Amino acid sequence: MGMTITEKILARASGRARVAAGEDLMAKPDFVLAYDFPGYTDVIFRQMKEEFGIARVPDPERFGLFIDHMVPAATPAEEELHIGTRKWAAENGVRLFERRGIGHQVAAEVGYAVPGAFVVHFDGHISQLGTFGTLAMGIRRNLLEAFVRERIAIRVPATVRLDVTGRLRKGVMERDLFHHIVRVLGPAACKFQVLEFGGPALEALEIDGIQTITGLAMFTGAVTAIANPSPRTLDYALPRALKQLDPVASDADATYAARHTLDLDDLEPVVVIPPSPANTRPLRDYVGTEVQAGYLGSCASGRLSDLRAAARVLKGRQVAPGFALHVIPTSQAIMAAAAAEGLIGTLVEAGAFVSSPSCDYCYGRIATMTAGQRAVSTGTLNVKGRMGSPDSEIFLCNAAAVAAAAIEGRIADPRDYL
Repeated sequence: MGMTITEKILARASGRARVAAGEDLMAKPDFVLAYDFPGYTDVIFRQMKEEFGIARVPDPERFGLFIDHMVPAATPAEEELHIGTRKWAAENGVRLFERRGIGHQVAAEVGYAVPGAFVVHFDGHISQLGTFGTLAMGIRRNLLEAFVRERIAIRVPATVRLDVTGRLRKGVMERDLFHHIVRVLGPAACKFQVLEFGGPALEALEIDGIQTITGLAMFTGAVTAIANPSPRTLDYALPRALKQLDPVASDADATYAARHTLDLDDLEPVVVIPPSPANTRPLRDYVGTEVQAGYLGSCASGRLSDLRAAARVLKGRQVAPGFALHVIPTSQAIMAAAAAEGLIGTLVEAGAFVSSPSCDYCYGRIATMTAGQRAVSTGTLNVKGRMGSPDSEIFLCNAAAVAAAAIEGRIADPRDYL
């Protein structure tokens, strides 16, 4: 009996020839990643010394830190947190990436998306490295274990396989596909399992769009998501890779907990209504709903395909008076590429406020809403209070739909502008 890509990666990481879903292992992560945030990294650094007597991490090349929240710092306490992170990284010889962009995206750009690698983080959105055949998991409660010991305890998760067929139509993006997955399978369909993507349509999707899909996997209940590496994802990942591993793929006779097929041919733009990421609806049913703000960014969006889609909608048009459109490219590299293409100019000329990469818009630290306001967003969540007042509302949709809403001041169908 064959193995899934997840089982193969965990077998190598635990020094085993083969493993199966449900087995308990002690596995060595190839990389341990984190971003500094109060109550997380600062606590881990302190516990290492005070509770475990560890002054320096062994194998510092396995670790990577990102400063991507509270950037720029707005209070002395925020800057003190950053100072502590810089100091710890310097003392431990650990790579630190500051002001490069949102860490999950930067992690792929700088070489942590190694096909066949096992990566851990406390934030589950690291799952987007699965686009490149990397098993990247958020282990929020026990990331400390990865800082203080070489191997971590892990139970091999079962895998749900999802094959996609057909082709996305005009105005429909990979984000719509993900929300359609939640609508069809349900928000707990992959609970404590890995969501593995495949099928003939996968090669037709944008790589950065697949990052959106894999990065949002937690909203199906999945512990992570992964795709078997393809020539084009290998072309991106291998030249950057910080570790040399043989890429692996699922065997044809691998065992899956469930298998599903979704056809993209008839998929239409989708909106996720507040206050839950499970509230997936056809966007057409909410056209005309008044909105006051738009956010295009986050670790789940803000990449080149998103910026191109928004620029196509906004080119030669203007953001509605009183509407606040914030466009936040996911990384400095993406922002530079968008500027070189002329996308930034198009967005600014239309009236968008374009800012340097940061996680702060996504969780409401910047551009907060007040009671009674509504936003269209490509952020990760639409729960109460995510972008300000608990009495404001967030509608999640694709980047083109955010741009269309910005023109009208109401939820709009982007296909009318393409």
